[in-house]
Amino acid sequence: VQLQASGGGLVQAGGSLRLSCAASGRTFSEYAMGWFRQAPGKMREFVAVINSSGGVKYYADDVKDRFVISRDNANKSVYSVYLQMNSLKPEDTAVYYCVAVPMYGSRWTSGRANEYDYWGQGTQVTVSS
Repeated sequence: VQLQASGGGLVQAGGSLRLSCAASGRTFSEYAMGWFRQAPGKMREFVAVINSSGGVKYYADDVKDRFVISRDNANKSVYSVYLQMNSLKPEDTAVYYCVAVPMYGSRWTSGRANEYDYWGQGTQVTVSS
């Protein structure tokens, strides 16, 4: 199983970035997928999650009007999930992690890091003021 996140970088406040995650090794069309982030000295926090079909999405309150999560299940070898981040703020600076969890039950809606089975390696997002 591999979740490979990319797309991070340095951007000025008010700018945009699009993160991508390529997931392989499981039938990820049966998984909810999402993003967490971790800023220096802070715990990992939930950012957004999307259900297996892409029809249901949840966001953390501080990003819900600025970030958009989406996914592409067309490629059965490598599934993709994206995070379009707009109107970025310095407080969005963090390492962003792609995550996945099976859809059964309510684990995928919990927003708790320990409920997600698979984690990518993270991509750094830095927003300058």
